[in-house]
Amino acid sequence: MIRAAGEHGLLVETGSLEVSHRLDALLRAERPGSVVEIVPGPETVLVVAPGADQLRLRERLTDLARAAAEPPSGDRTAGTPAVVVPVVYDGADLADVAGETGLTPEEVVARHSGRELVVGWLGFSPGFAYLTGLDPVLHVSRLATPRTSVPVGSVAIAGPHSAVYPSASPGGWRLLGRTDLRVWDVRADPPSLFRPGTRVRFEPA
Repeated sequence: MIRAAGEHGLLVETGSLEVSHRLDALLRAERPGSVVEIVPGPETVLVVAPGADQLRLRERLTDLARAAAEPPSGDRTAGTPAVVVPVVYDGADLADVAGETGLTPEEVVARHSGRELVVGWLGFSPGFAYLTGLDPVLHVSRLATPRTSVPVGSVAIAGPHSAVYPSASPGGWRLLGRTDLRVWDVRADPPSLFRPGTRVRFEPA
């Protein structure tokens, strides 16, 4: 289903994160005229196109959404290397996460760095990527009282997601460690190191 979203936007309901990623890739490869912004979400993709012929754009989005819904013939990311994020695991919440999960701090680190995650979508602040695929044992709640400032480069978890704070900001995620890798740079093209569908692997530094 495609819904109007404001004066210039159309919201495509995809029904799954995987379809959102495929539709996002198709849109970025084709970039229909007048489209200025494409924002994938867990089960939607927002397309912003000021001045576009809304009827024609809706028809094209319908075709692309139908193509994105088809199961892929193979792993399209197989040839794309994962982004490796070196982490110093000395976060303020590492011991608390260990206690809450019944693990040792070393086991928390091993589980966090032991599998590849995938960028689901970006939100909250510029360059803040929600990484999916976190080990279920590490699904812990946010802090009851968020911190007023979390340092840039902080590596954190909350619920089923992990993240790297792209800039200093308030936040309630559990801090496991820190990285010097810059994941957000307004001077770069694109400014974010992470795009929806990007594979990410944390590595103890």
